[in-house]
Amino acid sequence: MAETKDQKSKAAKKKAGADKAAREAQAKAPKSPGETKHDVPRLKKLYREKVVPSLLESLGLENPMEAPRLEKIVVNMGVSDAKEDIQNLDAAREDLTAITGQLPQVRRAKKSVSNFKLREGMPIGLRVTLRNDRMYEFFDRLVSVTIPRIRDFRGLEPNGFDGQGNYNLGLREQHVFTEISMETSPKPRGMNITFVTRAGSDVAGLELLTRLGMPFKKREKEKEKAPAEKPQAPEAVGADK
Repeated sequence: MAETKDQKSKAAKKKAGADKAAREAQAKAPKSPGETKHDVPRLKKLYREKVVPSLLESLGLENPMEAPRLEKIVVNMGVSDAKEDIQNLDAAREDLTAITGQLPQVRRAKKSVSNFKLREGMPIGLRVTLRNDRMYEFFDRLVSVTIPRIRDFRGLEPNGFDGQGNYNLGLREQHVFTEISMETSPKPRGMNITFVTRAGSDVAGLELLTRLGMPFKKREKEKEKAPAEKPQAPEAVGADK
């Protein structure tokens, strides 16, 4: 019986040592890009390494924690035809999920309006709130791929700020996103994209979004006023002509 216990104890120790060695070898083994625990979005890395120092210099700040930053991006899509056919809501939800990579929240009417045939609690829209890595990835795809696909695009209007550094952008249709196909989603649907920042002012918010790559229109410089003509001195009385 004693020999049996010793053999079991030795076997258990041997197994524990083998498991430990296997775990150490697995930890030291190189991982492929798909197996990494977390990949930092390139725009988030750009913000930390380049945007923050430039903002501190341009805005005259000292502490990096004072630098303005993106807090969240909110995407709203109206689905007014959902009151007629609920399948329209499902189609819009699929489109917004493909665009943002996150399942949208259904927004319902808070009041009944008889003129619009609207009842309280009826689904009329979708909303997605993006934060952290998904926010930076969506912003990167938006400014790098989506916005340049807009027809006759000449820059975004910089007057869409609300006074606190938050910017609102409206899109007429979802087909500018590469994730949406005209064949599967032929009906155009507009959306509103709100960039919520911690800038505190429109000047700081514009500076932040511009340095992150938002293609705003360049503001026209004020025309220099032409110098006023100097009044001619009146002729002296009795002067020779």
